[in-house]
Amino acid sequence: MKLADARKDHYRRLAHEQGFRSRSAFKLKELNQSYRLIGPGFYVLDLGCAPGGWTQVAVKLVGNQGKVMGVDLSYVEEIPGAHLVRENIENEFLPDEILSYFGRKVGVVICVLSLQVSGNWSVDHACLLYTSDAADDAVLEDVCGRPSSRKQHTIGVVCDIA
Repeated sequence: MKLADARKDHYRRLAHEQGFRSRSAFKLKELNQSYRLIGPGFYVLDLGCAPGGWTQVAVKLVGNQGKVMGVDLSYVEEIPGAHLVRENIENEFLPDEILSYFGRKVGVVICVLSLQVSGNWSVDHACLLYTSDAADDAVLEDVCGRPSSRKQHTIGVVCDIA
């Protein structure tokens, strides 16, 4: 999207007016409206949370009964009601940190991981597959208590690896 078009974008303007950090916050709001993925009291893990738009929406949806944790390699400014961790999803100690924060298995994982692209399709594609498997292994097995399987992505996990 060109900069001139981005300035005119309806969702960008709405995100700014409503205090969201990104226009993608509306994607999660629409997904939740259609599929009711997140509700009051839910425990939500946001992988690849920068800049924090989805985390902000998750915090509003879970209310004061639920918990939200965001994980990203990039720095993310503090979000009231969310616990943010600056870490690589491949870190072997991350599942322990996630479980210690929540105190139990996570109910919903939202995941928008994006890679630093090199421009070489073969390298970028291999990195994408590796990152997808790392998220799958770290989250579904250890944090959600589900076996690592692509079939399990349909319930409770919203994953969009850009």
